[in-house]
Amino acid sequence: MLFSLRELVQWLGFATFELFLHLGALLVFSVLVAVQVDKLITSMSWWLVFVPLFAADGLSTYFTAIVSIRLYQEGEKRLAVLRLLWVLTVLSLKLVCEVLLCQKLAENDPTLDPLFGLIISPLFILLQLLMIRACRVN
Repeated sequence: MLFSLRELVQWLGFATFELFLHLGALLVFSVLVAVQVDKLITSMSWWLVFVPLFAADGLSTYFTAIVSIRLYQEGEKRLAVLRLLWVLTVLSLKLVCEVLLCQKLAENDPTLDPLFGLIISPLFILLQLLMIRACRVN
């Protein structure tokens, strides 16, 4: 079963613009990963591959700050603070996972070690938070 756009916006807490921003960044990131793995551009580092994801996080944070300020000015103080805290929590957990993964890939160590659990642990926390939020949303 696929979710509708309205359900995704309500469940994830992001605006429609932010969802499409992250989907576009994921598309560009996927192309850059394919280029990096195939070694089509030899001088490209993993940090450059992750730039679209970092840029999407930054733009989403900027957009969230603007929306929160507007909500606060319109008198929706509680909604503004809750939205700001939720989105910043989600984006910070996502960013921590991206940075840790990028550092691990930049080491060029192909072995699977126990550090991958540590790298992915922010996503586990994020999934738990989304599960709690999904139970609270009607």
